[in-house]
Amino acid sequence: MQTPSLSATTLPKQVVIREMGLRDGLQSIATIVPTAAKLEWIRDAYDAGEREIEVGSFVPAKLLPQLADTAEVLAFAQTLPGLRASVLVPNFKGAERALAANAEWMLLPLSASHAHSLANLRKVPDDVVAEIARIRAERDATGARTKIEVGISTAFGCTIQGEVDPHEVVRLVQAVLDLGADSVSLADTVGYADPAMVARLFERVLRVAGDRLTCGHFHDTRGLALANVYAALQLGMTRFDASTAGIGGCPHAPGASGNVATEDLAYMLGSMGIETGIDFDKLIALRGKVARWLEGETLHGSVWRAGLPKTMKIQEAAHA
Repeated sequence: MQTPSLSATTLPKQVVIREMGLRDGLQSIATIVPTAAKLEWIRDAYDAGEREIEVGSFVPAKLLPQLADTAEVLAFAQTLPGLRASVLVPNFKGAERALAANAEWMLLPLSASHAHSLANLRKVPDDVVAEIARIRAERDATGARTKIEVGISTAFGCTIQGEVDPHEVVRLVQAVLDLGADSVSLADTVGYADPAMVARLFERVLRVAGDRLTCGHFHDTRGLALANVYAALQLGMTRFDASTAGIGGCPHAPGASGNVATEDLAYMLGSMGIETGIDFDKLIALRGKVARWLEGETLHGSVWRAGLPKTMKIQEAAHA
């Protein structure tokens, strides 16, 4: 099968970057960031132009003390006009807490890898689908307006199981859409994907999900996250997850570097003339704060070292 061949003129003119550092990033780091610093992080990200942030996860504090203050952090994020604050919800109890907190969006993980699902959630994928159905029913019963996004993790492969059959990814996508999920996203949780794989799988899922496939989540484990974003851009995707300073990773993918760095993704898109609404200087300043809060932790990313090229600065000045 040939991969799509589209000219640069067909790329989206506008893209949303969803910040994942406060959840996907911090949950994989030993350092516990104080709540006050998290609120400052959100405020600065908002001032930099970010309008989607995953602020935490409703999981037991004994399992992830890094995210024990999610309710308080979410409450603050909800005070910022126009900010879509989402939370990760791994199970029904977490969903009840998210609904009680009037979360606008909750992201439910569903692994396409049987082995990863057991390791991560202690359930096989079809049992997770059944729980998502319960969560959707509870959402409807309470009258909540919370949207449900199902993130298909390990969609491109798994460090435990190895290969993940694309047919299984499509089957699970269809299953959650049939039971009423508002949207789905595809995640390269362990950094196995390459641009050709991304093009093939996104194309297949788009046939099933259409505009309900709303996001790509790429880890930079093997340095291909930006290339994978570009492959999804060519298929019209306009929303991508990223993490400040590239923090995060998967506990079942040793050595993984986490999501693509927010600042690297914002730079690539801006350099290509794709609007993100993000102020790059403010984003880099925020990265500096995060680096101080996470002193001693391993950070990632490239652009923060070199800054914007002169040509891009000239372009920005011309449009000012």
